[in-house]
Amino acid sequence: MALIKPSDASRATRRPYLATSVGKKVLMAVTGLLLLVYLVLHLAGNLLIYFGPPTFNAYSHFLIANPLIVPVEIGLLAVFLLHVYEAVLNWLENRRARPVSYYQPIRRLFGYGWAGKPSRKSIASATMIGSGLIIVLFVVVHLLQFKFGADYLTTASSGAPGIRDLYRLEIENFSNLAIVAFYVFCMVIIGFHLWHGISSALNSLGVDYRGSAPTLLRIARIGAMFIAGGFLFIPIWAFFLRG
Repeated sequence: MALIKPSDASRATRRPYLATSVGKKVLMAVTGLLLLVYLVLHLAGNLLIYFGPPTFNAYSHFLIANPLIVPVEIGLLAVFLLHVYEAVLNWLENRRARPVSYYQPIRRLFGYGWAGKPSRKSIASATMIGSGLIIVLFVVVHLLQFKFGADYLTTASSGAPGIRDLYRLEIENFSNLAIVAFYVFCMVIIGFHLWHGISSALNSLGVDYRGSAPTLLRIARIGAMFIAGGFLFIPIWAFFLRG
């Protein structure tokens, strides 16, 4: 029987980098940060609603009429699906590796996780898969309500007719208290997801080193609150504006 040389054995068991646990975490971190950049840009555009219909509709028309919008949307969808796929795969692998949970409700409630107070686990990190699934649901609802919602038309500030009136659609949607409550709830969930996700992504990419963890954690939490709060206030503002 032929003997397998050590070099042959190592080659036989070698896996592509992205198939390793480290590679998967890096891929999930990169896709997560790309989605974070999109959220920041999307929030910046959405905040233009405070400047009134002409400004907001001009901005939305610029995006809709841009020839790059379709490839950008396809790329964004690919990044989003890849992030979700890697997250679910990672969660399933962790479940198989540790079928018995160290779950302790009191520790989880106060953010100490399962491993005691020194642990970096918190309710945000322990519920990433759950918050992620809620975000997927939110994205579907959001697209149905806005991208594929009612196609109201209005006249541009330049006098050009036939641009989409997304300002009217947004105010109309957020005149419904149930929709506002749903959006506020989902923004809180997104805040929780980003609360842990940003620092975790930086850690996976090796940014978290030489005692920088506390600083990065604070930056991640401030960023999470800013993004979630920025999106959260829009439906509340629109709801009270309707009257």
